Amino acid sequence: MSKLGNLGARLHRGEVGYDFVKNRKIWYGLSILITITAIVGLAVRGLNMGIEFEGGAVFNTPKNTSASVSQAEEYAEAASGHDAIVQKLGDGSLRIQVASIDTDAASKIKNTLADDLKVDSEQINAELVGPSWGEQIANKAWQGLGIFLVLVVIYLAIAFEWRMALAAFVALIHDITITVGIYALVGFEVTPGTVIGLLTILGYSLYDTVVVFDSLKEQTKDITKQTRWTYSDIANRSINSTLVRSVNTTVVALLPVAGLLFIGGGVLGAGMLNDISLSLFVGLAAGAYSSIFIATPLVADLKEREPAMKALRKRVLAKRAQSAAKGETEVHGDDETYDGEPEDAAPAVVGPRNQPASRSRGRGRPSGKRR
Repeated sequence: MSKLGNLGARLHRGEVGYDFVKNRKIWYGLSILITITAIVGLAVRGLNMGIEFEGGAVFNTPKNTSASVSQAEEYAEAASGHDAIVQKLGDGSLRIQVASIDTDAASKIKNTLADDLKVDSEQINAELVGPSWGEQIANKAWQGLGIFLVLVVIYLAIAFEWRMALAAFVALIHDITITVGIYALVGFEVTPGTVIGLLTILGYSLYDTVVVFDSLKEQTKDITKQTRWTYSDIANRSINSTLVRSVNTTVVALLPVAGLLFIGGGVLGAGMLNDISLSLFVGLAAGAYSSIFIATPLVADLKEREPAMKALRKRVLAKRAQSAAKGETEVHGDDETYDGEPEDAAPAVVGPRNQPASRSRGRGRPSGKRR
């Protein structure tokens, strides 16, 4: 078995792990900092809305146009008086976008571009996009997002409970805010492809969160009938038991998206790939982060406020204190020390257990071999 597979098995069995829930305030603070940065970027720079949302014209030049992207951009801005976005396509043609122009202006710009690029004006294909169409697309996107979030909350409240539904909702809003804020900071154009990518990552983020919630629901059945673990302990075990699966799924999903973003959009210059690839890349990473560091610790916070969970926590801590005191008395009384884990010890955190439990567990003394 590989080292990663062995680690995954040990995490699933609870032999090793990291206390995510205990350090939740660190993750909350980090998320708040990232979210504030995203909101500030969105407020200061705003989104670079594509022509599909603002309206304007798109000019496609013939294949193997000799002009460079920077030259075509200068020609388009001089002819229109507006900012222009120029992309070089795979066949050597240029795609020139100019926002906020009408039909008459588009005809003049087309003729001027033909003269500057030294091509026949009939060879330049011009397409007009009205702002009303973009407004309809934006409204439909917001409606789809709202319906999606409502259905998610209802489903999770029925399948699990309202606390998990609330935690998942917070995680989804967290992912949306970060992704949109990154778009504002980077300045990438927002197109319908961006909206598709955003809705895609929300589904992925929800899937990753539900995997952890399902494990948590299974492990907390009849939790009040025992005095070994608190709800936070079991929540932490649920995260650790699904950790390797979440990491593997995220890495496998990010690799092709990274190829689209950095190779397709960056190296090859296929700028249109940036529309969807950036939202997928940022959203996938944020979704994996929120499912591990935000959603489940938040559920543990909410559950620990219940009277039953508070009472359970008191019983568990009292039992652990009793076990610790009993073990300390035996050590001093017999002048001997023992390895091993007491019966009511907390779940494993970073590092392996000292020794496997012996058959004497639960017979009035700590388990383990005598040194």
